[in-house]
Amino acid sequence: MEIKAIRTEADYLAALREVSALIDLDPASDSPEGERLEVLGTLVQAYEAKHYPIDPADPIEAIKFRMDQSGLSVKDLVPYIGPPNRVYEVLSYKRPLSLNMIRRLSEGLHIPAEVLIRAPIAAAA
Repeated sequence: MEIKAIRTEADYLAALREVSALIDLDPASDSPEGERLEVLGTLVQAYEAKHYPIDPADPIEAIKFRMDQSGLSVKDLVPYIGPPNRVYEVLSYKRPLSLNMIRRLSEGLHIPAEVLIRAPIAAAA
């Protein structure tokens, strides 16, 4: 199994093609193809992390995304944030999330606390 480092965009695209072909084969993880897929996947992830980093999520946008994905309304956020006027203040970046809000949102809506504790991007601008 000869695998080389991914150093260029051409190497990256070739690795993606090979990963795609291996995924289509759906190999057993302990087979040579499965091991090759695992190693190539790790190399592709490392290349992407270095060359295509993903910016951290804005906590308020994460809450809005969860609301959208789960069909939640402002009323549904009351147990996590407080009265509707407070929910509106948080969603409009006029009030920061408190530690208790972060805990309740993380536990109740399964939004990672690491996302919620970040400074809102819109507030930083």
